[in-house]
Amino acid sequence: MPLSLPRRRPPRRVPGPGRPHPGLRRLRRPSRAGRPSRAGGPGGPGRPRLGVPGFPPFRRRTAVRLLVLGVLATASAAQAVGALLPHVPLLLVATAGSLAAEGVLYRWQRGMVSLFAKSHADVTVRHVLRDLMLVVGLLRLGEQHREPAYAPLVAALLVFYGLHWAIQAVSVLVRRTRTLPVVTRNVDASALRLTPAPPALLRRPGHRLAVFGLPATAGLLATVVTDAPVYGAAGLALSLLVSLAGLGALLLRLLPGRRPAGEQEVLDWFDAWLAEYRPTVGLYFSGGASSAYQANMWLEPLARLEGRPVIVLRERHMVQRISATDIPVVCLPKVSTLMRLEHSTLRVLLHPSNSGKTSQVLRIPTIKHAFVNHGESDKLSSCNPYAKAYDEVWVAGPAARERYALAEVGVEDKDVVEIGRPQLDAVRPYAGPPAPGGYTTVLYAPTWEGWDGNPGNTSVVEAGENLVRALLADPGVRLLYKPHPLTGSVDPRARAADLRIRELVRAANRERGGPRPDPSAAAELVRRTAELDRLTKAGFRPAADQAERMLRQPAPEPGRASAVARAAAAWEEAYWASLPEWEHQVVTDARPPLYACFNRADLLISDVSSVVSDFLASGKPYAVANTSGLAEDGFRKTFPTVAAATVLTPDAAGVPALLDAVRDPERDRLAGARAELALRLLGPAEPSSQERFAGAVRALCDAAGEHRARMAERVATEVPLPGPRRQPGPPPAVSAPEARRRA
Repeated sequence: MPLSLPRRRPPRRVPGPGRPHPGLRRLRRPSRAGRPSRAGGPGGPGRPRLGVPGFPPFRRRTAVRLLVLGVLATASAAQAVGALLPHVPLLLVATAGSLAAEGVLYRWQRGMVSLFAKSHADVTVRHVLRDLMLVVGLLRLGEQHREPAYAPLVAALLVFYGLHWAIQAVSVLVRRTRTLPVVTRNVDASALRLTPAPPALLRRPGHRLAVFGLPATAGLLATVVTDAPVYGAAGLALSLLVSLAGLGALLLRLLPGRRPAGEQEVLDWFDAWLAEYRPTVGLYFSGGASSAYQANMWLEPLARLEGRPVIVLRERHMVQRISATDIPVVCLPKVSTLMRLEHSTLRVLLHPSNSGKTSQVLRIPTIKHAFVNHGESDKLSSCNPYAKAYDEVWVAGPAARERYALAEVGVEDKDVVEIGRPQLDAVRPYAGPPAPGGYTTVLYAPTWEGWDGNPGNTSVVEAGENLVRALLADPGVRLLYKPHPLTGSVDPRARAADLRIRELVRAANRERGGPRPDPSAAAELVRRTAELDRLTKAGFRPAADQAERMLRQPAPEPGRASAVARAAAAWEEAYWASLPEWEHQVVTDARPPLYACFNRADLLISDVSSVVSDFLASGKPYAVANTSGLAEDGFRKTFPTVAAATVLTPDAAGVPALLDAVRDPERDRLAGARAELALRLLGPAEPSSQERFAGAVRALCDAAGEHRARMAERVATEVPLPGPRRQPGPPPAVSAPEARRRA
């Protein structure tokens, strides 16, 4: 079947960037009594949030922010009035209201903290003004001859703020000493003299000032009420005492024997680790927190390779986003540190995604680079011109090879290597239709809206609610809704549609009832979760920084990877066993993974995305929603992955017939087409994808070794050709006649 490329459409205007997606929150099992789930899953509404009942979420957040802002502004104005009149009850109530608003601000409205800071009304300014009003009130309340009695209080207050700024300065110095040029995980970093991080109270100026300054503010308030300076003196003394203790604790960390290793010492240690570990193949990744799944899908195939793999990251926050693995993880934020890989034994880097920082590592001439992508589909992103920057492009099957050839983006056919999809070993093959009288499990896994505003990217906006309503209307359907993690990150309409779909699922569960699993199933899930967390989580303190996490994540014990695999499999079984068979589910967390949902589903409904290609490994029926505006024939011709799919229109009119075909194999006319398409998209079943992947790694490693040998030979014979960078040495000797000629 000829392969054609999707046609480009002019991007339509999107109403705005929208707010970030709520994130990947764990879906918790609803209680036996049917009480709402706290995680916003199908069992009921989400976790209670501070806000105004009856308002949509975005209006509720806006209302709360305006309320906090109004309370702070009103309290500050009332404080000023109470201090200038003077009026003790007003000053007391206004100060208490201001402190309460500060507590709400730091507990529930962290976003407003940065907004106040940008407006030069940060916590220090607000706290100084609050205490200044109390001092003004004291001076206005007392008689003129009492002013000298309050002077020591004012002086002590000034000293307290001086200590606050000193603590902040020393805290910045401590943070700099603990910000290492290399961040690692699964590596023994004990030689770097790492220690636990200072308490969070000493590192966060807002929290520190609120806590350390509370005794002083309370003492001044008591003095205003009683006109007794002793209370203010006692409160200020306590604030000064804790501030001095905090300053001393931070200063001790700057002593030579208490600081972590310096930058050069860390770099020397990293070079020594590279020389000892001798990595051969690595996974290079750079991206945002929500894109970590792109790297995580390659962890297991990478771990099964022979040799010594390593994961190379560029963003510090990504170190903990990488899923549980025994592979060493190194984060090299600076380009100068990244270039140290040039003189290591690393021969091949695999790239699951393109990013701006990818061009930096491509400069290393001693390493071969292969683009493995994070899935294949008929989207233009699967034949990106950036791919020609790599030495090789590894694809699943012949269809991707044809896609690059037709795209004419500069990727030569000799550089395309078919390796299959080694991740799909976890997908179980088709075992027949659902049992008569049982539930038909349908997985609706739409993709996200993308960056170009193409209405055909995702079905969530135009067809999602119709599809879900049609599925929920069938009493024999059990729906698994798993949206893309980036849904709503660009188009707010997609985010709003996603939230409405979740509410439809929750409403359907409220109307549907049935038996629930035995309580022992829930207890088993709790036990399996604890076991898996024990193996995969380091158990950091909330105040732990990157240096402390490095200390807590040394080289793993032998056999941990196999133990994690067994625990993950047991957790999945316990998870599904703890859920009622009739209950619809919204799956938004990393666990259970997408492929586990594949194994539970009898049918997939998705968009033009890599999810469709991966699902073909199961051999089960699938459908694709057509929101592109193309006629069905044009849609199938433009997107070859749809060739073996049932095409659904935005009104979801074809859902009942699709369900009948899933339940009755005699009505399934596309089984043969799915097998043929799977061969074109994923390649042959033998040899296995993992074997082909390992073979491609070995071949590229050999090519890198041969390239290094040729470069070394050229350097040894002083051939004037570009070669690996060398350490500077003495200039070559020049004869006297040659020197006179050059002169």
